[in-house]
Amino acid sequence: MSISFTTSIISRLKREIAALEAQSVLEKNKSIKAQAKLKQLQKDSKKSSLPSDLSSKLTRINKLNEEIAESAKKQAELSRQLVYKKSELKKHSS
Repeated sequence: MSISFTTSIISRLKREIAALEAQSVLEKNKSIKAQAKLKQLQKDSKKSSLPSDLSSKLTRINKLNEEIAESAKKQAELSRQLVYKKSELKKHSS
């Protein structure tokens, strides 16, 4: 392969890796915030005595649990993509 072609591949891979890493950080922060909200809701639901209020909080807790699970799946996929891109970069760099 020509040097300019290899250089363009390396540049593209570096950009893609940076984007994936940024997206991974965003997902991690999203998960952390959802976990904090979940923890607070669980505390509040223990204090709550109204059935309607408790039902609303349980619904929100379920949604947050789903959001955390979805975020974990996205983080796993991003991690797999990062490993692949980094191995491609290493292959083209040598």
